[in-house]
Amino acid sequence: MSQRPFKVLGIQQIAIGGPSKEKLKTLWVDMLGLEITGNFVSERENVDEDICAMGAGPFKVEVDLMQPFDPEKKPAVHATPLNHVGIWIDDLPKAVEWLTAQGVRFAPGGIRRGAAGFDITFLHPKGNDEFPIGGEGVLIELVQAPPEVVDAFARLAAG
Repeated sequence: MSQRPFKVLGIQQIAIGGPSKEKLKTLWVDMLGLEITGNFVSERENVDEDICAMGAGPFKVEVDLMQPFDPEKKPAVHATPLNHVGIWIDDLPKAVEWLTAQGVRFAPGGIRRGAAGFDITFLHPKGNDEFPIGGEGVLIELVQAPPEVVDAFARLAAG
């Protein structure tokens, strides 16, 4: 196995799905005090999500509260309560190239712009014959960290 040409920096987001964002907001916003910083609605991705934040600056973690646009369609963002975990990556294209060469399976869609404006891609929750390494039931989003996040984590690691 060649040396990994990228770094995982930290948690970028967690995405929580349910039949109703209102119930999710009661806990995360009303009770725990997270701030809603945006909303993303995509019929194609079958999602209506409120984007919340905990923490600040480069260490802010996004908490996405998701309900399906249509509960009868796929992806069923509400069927798995912890829908996915997003992790900051310092060099997303290199990560995808290297991980693919190691046998990691990616979900369809490739690298694309995500709801929060960063380039993203997803590791498939299940491996297959061609790409045997998957998330073992967990959908994992790889998120291209912007320069200020890469720098902040480098300072933290050196500190």
